[in-house]
Amino acid sequence: MEKEHTHHHEQKAENCEHCHHEPEHDHEHEHGHEHHHHHEEGENRLPKIIIAAVLLVVAFIIEKKTHWTTWQYLLLYLVPYLVVGWDTLKEAAEGLFHGEALSEDFLMSIATIGALVIGFMPGAETQFPEAVFVMLFFQLGEWFEEKAEGNSRKSIAHLMDIRPDTAHVERDGKLETVHPDQVQPGEVIVIQPGEKVPMDGVVLEGHSSLDTVALTGESVPRSVQEGDDILSGCVNLSGVLRVKTTKAFGESTASKILDLVENAAENKSRSESFITRFAKVYTPIVVALAVLVAVIPGLITGEWVTWIYRALLFLVVSCPCALVISVPLTFFGGLGGASKKGILIKGANFMDQLTKLQTVVFDKTGTLTEGVFEVTAVHPEIIDQQELLHLAAHVERHSTHPIAMALRNAYPNEQDNCSVEDIQETAGQGIVAKVNGKQVAVGNSKLMEAQGAAWHPCEHQGTIIHVAIDGSYAGHIVISDRIKADAAEAIQALKAAGIQRCVMLTGDQESVAAAVASALQVDEYHAGLLPGQKVSEVERLLPQGTLAFAGDGINDAPVLTRADVGIAMGALGSDSAIEAADLVLMDDKPSKIAQAIRIARRTLRIARENIVFAIGVKVLVLVLAALGLATLWMAVFADVGVTVLAVLNATRALRS
Repeated sequence: MEKEHTHHHEQKAENCEHCHHEPEHDHEHEHGHEHHHHHEEGENRLPKIIIAAVLLVVAFIIEKKTHWTTWQYLLLYLVPYLVVGWDTLKEAAEGLFHGEALSEDFLMSIATIGALVIGFMPGAETQFPEAVFVMLFFQLGEWFEEKAEGNSRKSIAHLMDIRPDTAHVERDGKLETVHPDQVQPGEVIVIQPGEKVPMDGVVLEGHSSLDTVALTGESVPRSVQEGDDILSGCVNLSGVLRVKTTKAFGESTASKILDLVENAAENKSRSESFITRFAKVYTPIVVALAVLVAVIPGLITGEWVTWIYRALLFLVVSCPCALVISVPLTFFGGLGGASKKGILIKGANFMDQLTKLQTVVFDKTGTLTEGVFEVTAVHPEIIDQQELLHLAAHVERHSTHPIAMALRNAYPNEQDNCSVEDIQETAGQGIVAKVNGKQVAVGNSKLMEAQGAAWHPCEHQGTIIHVAIDGSYAGHIVISDRIKADAAEAIQALKAAGIQRCVMLTGDQESVAAAVASALQVDEYHAGLLPGQKVSEVERLLPQGTLAFAGDGINDAPVLTRADVGIAMGALGSDSAIEAADLVLMDDKPSKIAQAIRIARRTLRIARENIVFAIGVKVLVLVLAALGLATLWMAVFADVGVTVLAVLNATRALRS
């Protein structure tokens, strides 16, 4: 692409291809000056266009009312021509100097200079007004492209404007207002209502509601209180919060998201790579054809004026800028539109992959289920329900296992005068401890057998925790993981989108996996897998078509990397997921996968529309030019008009 546009066009191409939002602050973006320079250039362009248009009308009126020589008319029209075209001529000369002759500036310069020169050939009509108009319309198109691209950038910049400028940090008993990158992890910051959270941390004091729409696309506020994690990029809605920071500003969630979005377009889609290659081949071919159109029929017929004019039309039409600008802009818009919905796609190439997906593989815990265990049933044998929960919670009081947490949550009143001693944990079985002098064993069936307790199975689905007192079976507690509210909808939406197979992989036991699989109607499931075995399962499925793997990211990094598209669920805070995944869903919702597929398909459809439309119109006008039926005005439409329409169409991709 860079071959097609020298200097300011190169910059424009860069902007299309590298997804940088408009920098809000100098420190945020090293390319800030480029954008600023580019913006200024667009601002300078319009006054020149207006002045040149007025001068062109004046020149046209003078021509109609006078009988001057051709040279005098040339000088008259050169004034508006140079006002509007000087930059283009300069870029073309610089391009030639740098060995990049086939830029659109060069093609436009040759075509318009040719139109000015034709007037001096024997028997030719002057084309002075046309030459000025071509240059005028070309500059108008350039200005319009800049505006359209600037608007799409601004809308993404506005959406991603989630990093605040200031943080209020407690130092030496006083509150200091500093830039967030001056706050160290472990310092305490205060966030007032209405302020953005500057960095990730843990709430020390206060409770409030957070607007998370910028991170997750979800409009429902999330409540936080003491002990809860809080993420940068959210807006504090109601209460004052004291927060202990856990990450530096640059490492916080908001900064990571911005980096992802800014760098997304570096991974070009196949359509963009095709356009770049196409432009490099297409332009020289058309330039060579233009030379042949001028020379061969001119030699045969002797009608040099006619054939040079047609060759000039060829040059104007041949500019590939409609494609070179609109296709990257389409993908840029698609990536921005997805991020508005809380879906971060790390590159346009993954959009290509999303449109071709045939298999989606899910991890179970934390992806299709909440990953939050809770007590769902209590079946006592020789004591009552509360006593059974009471003993189990006491024995598990020092364990950090999620199941121990679920037991403690079910019986939170630990502050009684029970004595718990001689705690012994057996890996893979459970815990035995003395509670008020009685030996209480809490664990699985293997532990019961070791204790000589006559346990029996339970008809409920979930993890069964058995309890024995002094070797006698006292009952069991059922603990299960909640299925996510939108998990079934997610599977249905994927099938409706044409995904052929939905597969669930889990390290959980067979009975639990079977219950979740049947509730969600997945096509197949595999239980009792270690992380390495999950990779093997994905490798077995890979030859059957493009595959996406969705996991919650903590231990799924190897599988996320191995899949064609790695999707990190609930990646808020999971660094390994953000690093390994190609697509990050900011709000834990598996139903967003089908939405991401729809956005990718729509983006590719818009890009294809632009390719077909631009090439179609250009070919048509080239044929008409060769037959002598086209005018310079039609050629200008085939270049600039088509570019403007293609850019307008590309901006539709933002509205996902």
